[in-house]
Amino acid sequence: MTPRELTIKYGITPNKALGQNFLADENAVRRIVSAAAEPGLPVLEIGPGLGALTAPLVETGLPIAAVELDSAMCAVLKAELGDGLYIVNEDFLKCDLNAVHAVLGGGEVSIVGNLPYYITGAIVQRLVLSGLPIRSMTLMMQKEASERFTAKPCDKNYVPLTVLAQRLYTVRPMMDLSPASYWPQPDVASTVLLFERNGNSLPAMLPRIVKAAFAMRRKTLQNNLSALGLTKAQASELIVFCGLDPKARAETLSCSEFVSLAEAFESMR
Repeated sequence: MTPRELTIKYGITPNKALGQNFLADENAVRRIVSAAAEPGLPVLEIGPGLGALTAPLVETGLPIAAVELDSAMCAVLKAELGDGLYIVNEDFLKCDLNAVHAVLGGGEVSIVGNLPYYITGAIVQRLVLSGLPIRSMTLMMQKEASERFTAKPCDKNYVPLTVLAQRLYTVRPMMDLSPASYWPQPDVASTVLLFERNGNSLPAMLPRIVKAAFAMRRKTLQNNLSALGLTKAQASELIVFCGLDPKARAETLSCSEFVSLAEAFESMR
């Protein structure tokens, strides 16, 4: 049943404020489900909506948990899919991720979701910083938002979350989706990104380092890192120790250079 048919059947009006544009492209559904559903790997879906991805995921027989804010959507999922999945009727940014993870068995998981533009960054940041053993993430998002995760140093979209995500994941575009791939049609194009775990760990100080370094983009590393409780002389010493120029700006540093700064800063404490 198409998204439009489901809304008619259940008397639902898509909520634009919640970014409810439902995937209606069957080819895209097949490709996304194929990427997300690895043999034996439980799946956590974010914002399942009317279940375009959820239904074929349930058919795989894998353990599936779906976190959905809209109670009307949860009712549709329950009615259409019965007991085939674990539904959490909560805001993903506030739900107990550890509890959901436990329901899925407590091991490695795959993440899939159609992310609302206005909270895309917050959702991905929560996942990156969660500490959960996430093997892969297959995420739909507005094309403009996707550019933050594939950006390189000196790109205008190179931001703290770029560094954090690329430290843990190899990120690559899987496909672009036009507005016609959704119902109702959004005003913008979308991209599906595949995040594959690369085996790296996240240094404890890395989130603080990148946040401070990017706090004022036109200021130098030396000035920005002083906000971490260092004198300018200490900040300069730290930066030089890592083989960097104190007058450099955050946007010029690679992910590995930020990691070096975080590890050196941790050793100073």
